[in-house]
Amino acid sequence: MKWLYPIILWLALPLVWLRLRWRARSEPAYRERQAERFGRVPDQIRDKCIWFHTVSAGETIAAASAIAQVVAAQEHPVLVTTMTPTGSEQVRERLGDQVDHCYAPYDFGFAIERFFERVQPRLLVLMETELWPNMIAAAAARNIPVLVVNARLSQRSADGYARLGSLSRTMLGRLSGVLAQTEDHARRFVALGVDPERVAVNGNVKYDARLPETHDATVAALRARLAWEGYPVLIAASTHPGEDEPIISAYDELAAAQPNLRLVLVPRHPVRADAVCQLVADAGMSFVRQSSSDWDEAAPQVLIGDVMGALQTLYGLADVAFVGGSLVERGGHNPIEPALCGIPVVCGPYVFNFQDVVEDLAQAGGLVVAQGEAELLPILRELLGDPQRCRAAGTAALAFVDANRGAEARLSARLLSESGRLPA
Repeated sequence: MKWLYPIILWLALPLVWLRLRWRARSEPAYRERQAERFGRVPDQIRDKCIWFHTVSAGETIAAASAIAQVVAAQEHPVLVTTMTPTGSEQVRERLGDQVDHCYAPYDFGFAIERFFERVQPRLLVLMETELWPNMIAAAAARNIPVLVVNARLSQRSADGYARLGSLSRTMLGRLSGVLAQTEDHARRFVALGVDPERVAVNGNVKYDARLPETHDATVAALRARLAWEGYPVLIAASTHPGEDEPIISAYDELAAAQPNLRLVLVPRHPVRADAVCQLVADAGMSFVRQSSSDWDEAAPQVLIGDVMGALQTLYGLADVAFVGGSLVERGGHNPIEPALCGIPVVCGPYVFNFQDVVEDLAQAGGLVVAQGEAELLPILRELLGDPQRCRAAGTAALAFVDANRGAEARLSARLLSESGRLPA
């Protein structure tokens, strides 16, 4: 695989260009700054930096506080790269001009070499599972330490890396350190070739998220605008194709017995909002889109969430949350976000991206797993039909999040220690 990997990359190069063009048709932000994805670094980016690669919005949000502490405590410039426009937006929103920002290069050898020669990083910090052979090899060749923080490696991903043989063993053997979320994740990294002395369990920094001070006021204003005061609300968040239909069907049945029930439906990708609106319209339900400036519908049955960065506010509206990517085989999305709002969480069976969080939150009483579409309706009916149980489950969810805080402080301490040893 070590010899095959560069060949595969070269063969894939035209497809990468085509994919960028295709995504730009529905998400125009992918049309911008394409040269950065091939190693062309903007002139304003400073060299000899500490480089954080945070991939997308969720990882950027999770890392932002620790990054800000590193910026404040040392003299090296800090560069934060992402792969998605939503991640880019979060860098600017949460870190502003404290850091430099551009897109990370794809793992083509020429792009990686061009990027490293221009940026000359002193330390590379990768969030979660963003592991690329050429990127890590280029760092190792220049004696640049590589840390993987808030690291997670599902059994499915570990099996995939194992099939790559020496390619993944060589890549993982070059890592300077791994701060894993749990013992299970740490064990998988070691089994794949990371030196056990370089692996530590640090916890999950996503438990350290805090609601903004304006959260309650923002939620109250949105509820008043919707005229949903006193109405119970179900949210289905981060849904993928194949999940909206069963959610709409379940809501239809629930609303037949509970007419004041309202639904917030949030597709994982806002570009799907038109299709989701059509499904709701076909079901004969009144709805508004969050992005619309003119809501002429009084107390609509459904709110379609199509505004990036607003999900935490939408969770604040709800009494029960279904977290998508779990009824279809996508691996699920972050259940900590709704738990932080003190509401019970429901998900489907495909949660391998967050397996440990789901299992622990379920054991704590804050989450219920529906093993398929047939179980979804009765679970939602039981929670929404029993306000006392619903509140108790929400309280348990928030207590679980509070009990697991602390990873961010440990991560910041490790990063400050690493940056303190860097050459000027």
